[in-house]
Amino acid sequence: MNLIDKIFKFNGGINAETKKNISTSMAVEKIEIPKKLILPLRQHIGNMPKIKVSTGDYVLKGQLIAEADGNVSAAIHAPTSGEIKSIEKLLIPHPSGLPDYCIVIAPDMKDQWIKKSSIDWKKIGLDQTIKLLLNSGIVGLGGAAFPSHLKLGLNRTNKIDTLIVNAAECEPYITCDDMLMREKSEELMKGIQLVQELLGAKETIIGIEDNKPEALDKINFYINKKSSITAKVVPTIYPSGDAKRLIYLINGIKIPKQKRAAEYGIQMFNVATIIAIYRFINFGEPSLSRIVTITGNLHKPRNYEVLFGTSLKDLIKKSGGQINKNNTFIMGGPMMGFKLPSIDISVTKTMNCVISAEQDMIEEKNEPLPCIRCSKCAEACPVELQPQELFWFSKSDQFEKAQNYNLFDCIECGCCSYVCPSNIPLVQFYRYAKSEIIADNIAKEEAGIARDRNDFRILRLEREKKERAERNAKRKLESSSNDKSKLIEEKRAEIAAALGRINKDEKIK
Repeated sequence: MNLIDKIFKFNGGINAETKKNISTSMAVEKIEIPKKLILPLRQHIGNMPKIKVSTGDYVLKGQLIAEADGNVSAAIHAPTSGEIKSIEKLLIPHPSGLPDYCIVIAPDMKDQWIKKSSIDWKKIGLDQTIKLLLNSGIVGLGGAAFPSHLKLGLNRTNKIDTLIVNAAECEPYITCDDMLMREKSEELMKGIQLVQELLGAKETIIGIEDNKPEALDKINFYINKKSSITAKVVPTIYPSGDAKRLIYLINGIKIPKQKRAAEYGIQMFNVATIIAIYRFINFGEPSLSRIVTITGNLHKPRNYEVLFGTSLKDLIKKSGGQINKNNTFIMGGPMMGFKLPSIDISVTKTMNCVISAEQDMIEEKNEPLPCIRCSKCAEACPVELQPQELFWFSKSDQFEKAQNYNLFDCIECGCCSYVCPSNIPLVQFYRYAKSEIIADNIAKEEAGIARDRNDFRILRLEREKKERAERNAKRKLESSSNDKSKLIEEKRAEIAAALGRINKDEKIK
């Protein structure tokens, strides 16, 4: 086997039942425009965008309604034409279950576009293209939601040799990328060529798991004509879709925790993100929709192309509702996803999958058993940590020791919890420890800032006291000097007057 075909297997991982065939028996269906769209402003990593519309405004499809606030931010656009009904705090798909600011649009069902125009990026240059992408609203659609213009801009300081296309989609149940590759393979390949040119990369490697034969056949049909683009089939093992795990599988390069792939000449994009970039540059279409897998305990599980802001209730209804009513829905995969606080939420850029929980996925009320130190968790950990030690330190609030055991290297993939025979929710303990450490660091930072402010205040008061003393001394000196000058002037005047009298007396004589 030559180096091109070689797969570098990472430590650990699990072979979970994929259950992907549940939602791939039918083609992707496009959902009709709903009666109401609710668009959360926080749909990405970074700053919340700045609202550009007001209640009562009429907007066109693709119109910017919230612009990126700073470089690490992403814009929001109107998914269709209609009226801005309100801007208010509403429930959003987030583990906290807390409301956040949303823009509510009442569609007029005309679906009228703004004036669209393609971007001649070779003419205007990469820097100007990246500025335009800043307000395209495109983020990582694989779930990370990292603003895409930042990745395209990194090659200005780091030379990118290899573009890796993440087509692994390793979590069970999720099939949105699989179906996208099957149905939009030609558009995907054009997008890959475009992104490769934007990055200035010499080669592109598509990393795809071996459980997607139909998607692979579609891709290979176009790859044969493109010598710089190759597909590398990786084994179906979770979490092969994690960025650093996939890079290692393909290239054998280990990216350290505090390093970025770009520093090693590698950049990675999800397949859906690449198509979004392609459509923005070639057709002037911002990010308005995505393919969502809705699967699990449903009568008609399927993949749907959905406008952002569409109600999850509409998707559930389209899928025939739950077979066994339990009202439990998970956003994302069963390994790294989270239980939704309600179905009264809308589709966002990060919503790649919604699972109606099956019976074996619902949390059991039984208490976890004691750790038996079987080391299965360590064997399964893809980051080569010691999960059982991290568990003890996290449980006993020994956070410094947990950090010494590289707690923050944990990617929270859930492999350790999955294989634990004692049913210990290990990842929950790690998340708890991380949150406590982060909160403590923030508190220390705030205390440090307060201390610095107090020290500065004391220095300022001492400086002002010193300056006052100097001013008073100067005034006294000036006053004393003025008094002497006045006395001298008075003496001079007296002498002059005396001399005048003497001269007068002499004249009289």
